[in-house]
Amino acid sequence: MRTIAATSLVLLLSSCSATQDISDRANDIRSEARLLVDHGRKTGDQAVVIHAERIDVLAARIHKRLPDVEDQVPAWLSTVGWIAIAVVSVAAAVIIWQTGIGTAIRVAIGWLPRKKVTDAELAAGMLDPKNPEDAREYVAARRASDPEFDAAWRRIKKGQRHASDSG
Repeated sequence: MRTIAATSLVLLLSSCSATQDISDRANDIRSEARLLVDHGRKTGDQAVVIHAERIDVLAARIHKRLPDVEDQVPAWLSTVGWIAIAVVSVAAAVIIWQTGIGTAIRVAIGWLPRKKVTDAELAAGMLDPKNPEDAREYVAARRASDPEFDAAWRRIKKGQRHASDSG
């Protein structure tokens, strides 16, 4: 719950417009200056009236220059945005790959890994009666092209040897 509150506070603070804040403060200054002018006139204090009117004019100049002011995104907020984009991109890639959608897309566009194509060619050659390739050649080619297959093959053969030695 504290994390949500802290995140909300950061977002609230980062979403405040600096130009809006300047405008609001200038309006507050002008309101205070007008109150001082009224007070100075009631009490007959001309120094207060003169200075309060000057403050009002200076605050009015702020409003005239305000259209030239541009809000800037803080550097840290820009960095947070890029990090969020990166995290979402990685998460999307992982989800696409883990659900099998990535494989379906690769097959649809015809981007097949070379090892898979070679394996399919060997299997097709082994099943073709015109080719003299047999199962041993297929296994040898698979072992040569796929290190994971070779490691699994050696493990199985080692297990078979131990079973035949003990039996």
